[in-house]
Amino acid sequence: MSMQTGTELSGQQNGMDYWLLGATLVLAGLGLIMVLSASGVMAERAMESKYFYFRKQAMYALVGLVVMLFFAKMPKKLMYAPVYLWLFAIIGLLCLTLIPPFSVKAGGARRWLSLGGVSIQPMELAKVALVFYLAYFFSQKQKLVRSFSVGFIPPVVVTGGLGLILLLQPDFGGAVFLGMLFFLMSLVGGTRMTYLFVSVLFGAGAIGLLIVQSPYRFKRWFAFLDPFKDPQNVGYQLVQSFYAFGSGGITGAGFGSGKQKLFYLPEAHTDFVMAVLGEEMGFIGVSMVFLCIAILLWRAFRIALSQDDLRDRFTAYGMALVLGLGFLLNLAVVLGCVPPKGVAMPFLSYGGSSLVACFLCVGVLLNLSRRQTP
Repeated sequence: MSMQTGTELSGQQNGMDYWLLGATLVLAGLGLIMVLSASGVMAERAMESKYFYFRKQAMYALVGLVVMLFFAKMPKKLMYAPVYLWLFAIIGLLCLTLIPPFSVKAGGARRWLSLGGVSIQPMELAKVALVFYLAYFFSQKQKLVRSFSVGFIPPVVVTGGLGLILLLQPDFGGAVFLGMLFFLMSLVGGTRMTYLFVSVLFGAGAIGLLIVQSPYRFKRWFAFLDPFKDPQNVGYQLVQSFYAFGSGGITGAGFGSGKQKLFYLPEAHTDFVMAVLGEEMGFIGVSMVFLCIAILLWRAFRIALSQDDLRDRFTAYGMALVLGLGFLLNLAVVLGCVPPKGVAMPFLSYGGSSLVACFLCVGVLLNLSRRQTP
């Protein structure tokens, strides 16, 4: 019988999950390359330097790496202690987006705060704050989680409150994202299926009402069913995305040689960066991204399943959901599977708030991976 150390007997591991770390760094590095390619022409015309967005994204990536390492090494008690502080701070930031002097209006919505010349999108951090809260709630209320007043109403009020502020910005996609987080975490948290079924019906009705009341939103919501019916208006972005993917072939046109980013495809370096990648790197490049995503999510959910502590398990599961839903929804939009909505591609799309929030999620997962059972 072989000798076992105290660490092995207790089921603890001192090392981080380097598969998760490696997949994250590859995606982030590829994201920097694609931001440079997708934004170069636009940046050169608007900012007089084709490296403008690339330099900003590199700075965001550096900040994200520091945040990831900070959370990866942070004592677990310190990470969990300010759960309500996280929540109230995010609510405060979201409310500030509704006040013109503090917020930046773009595309008809106030989703960004301007702080010292830096734009912050609080919604990206709201996803993380909601995960911390729901993980705390479901781990502490397991004996009461199947009751309506104690186990169901509080998380509904918190999630609904955050969603309502987002709808006032308006950020329809962000509110739906938080609703999906709530549903999937409640599903494993022990909430009665009856309550979840009723909440889904209520949510679907609210979504339908919001769509019907806005003619433009109604057209845009159903544009993905047949984008070529109105290719110069509501279907334009999706049609250009199809052209980009279709022209990529097996090996792609080559880095920097894509045509759709030349003012044909709107938001080429943000929400639709995968279309540019598909055109320039082809099926091989897209497959490499899918492989990295698969490795990242495999390790993330494995970390969640390996936790002994219930709060650790819910927290890891929630962080994996933030990343997984981001990947899924962005790919579904650029491939025309769901209505177009502003969902950034984790680690690949341009944007500091999204990138730092994704690194934060990975940092929490790396932290918990040091405490997983073999």
